[in-house]
Amino acid sequence: MASETSVDYNRTKELKEFDETKAGIKGLVDSGIVSIPKMFIRPAEELVEELNPSQTNTEVPIIDLSNIQDSSRRKQIVDEVRFASEEWGFFQVINHGIPLTVLDDMIEGVRKFNEQDLELKKELYTRDPTKKVRFSSNFDLYASQTADWRDTLTFFFLDFDPDPNEMPEVCREPTLEYIKYMRKLGETLFELLSEALGLQADHLGSMGCAKGCSISCHYYPACPQPELTLGVRKHVDPGLLTLLLQNDIGGLQVLHEGQWFDVPPIRGALVVNIGDLLQVCFGCFCFCFN
Repeated sequence: MASETSVDYNRTKELKEFDETKAGIKGLVDSGIVSIPKMFIRPAEELVEELNPSQTNTEVPIIDLSNIQDSSRRKQIVDEVRFASEEWGFFQVINHGIPLTVLDDMIEGVRKFNEQDLELKKELYTRDPTKKVRFSSNFDLYASQTADWRDTLTFFFLDFDPDPNEMPEVCREPTLEYIKYMRKLGETLFELLSEALGLQADHLGSMGCAKGCSISCHYYPACPQPELTLGVRKHVDPGLLTLLLQNDIGGLQVLHEGQWFDVPPIRGALVVNIGDLLQVCFGCFCFCFN
């Protein structure tokens, strides 16, 4: 039996062969594998650290955005945003105005994309950063120590509206509807963050913070050896603001005061993550994702 340090193992070759299939991790699973390729296996010490039981007796702040136009209620919401941002760097929002059907349809659209005919997915598989819509597995596949067990469909829209013709037909309509609502919520959150920092409500918006967005749709196929890998390693988000929609499976954790905390899915809720760039600009927020 070959050891973990076998000189016969060629990681670059394994990565290249996987990437050239353009089938992603779903393709591996569909091929009937019973053990995962070595490129996905975490070092033992890393697994021990990342798979330690998380803390469950403390809850990530949940902020209710209902009645936000009422002045006294808005002040309370701003205070809650300030506390959650300074102490956690995360919070969940409920009653944010996005219909449940929009959220459910987006999750279903992502599932349909990943479970459709492989040849249709291959048309979008690329590592070309200039492509506005692309499908791939692990954006840092050739740079990371180990690969994450996930496939990703990404949409990049900066200072322009998305072109529907560039989007996969199977998830086009729900994605366009999702973008419309998320942009509006993003504008609201930047107003609240501005006020939480003691600024005018339009301050961050006037800097262009609410312009443009990217959407990363992650898909985690069933894994035959889940104890050896992770869907996503611990990381921080480099942008201004991340809005995260979970399905009902869960698995999200956040780092707070040196401890990992579960973020159980709440139907209809969205997780708000204060990004690195916003922390650098205003120097008061901190966070980490797992």
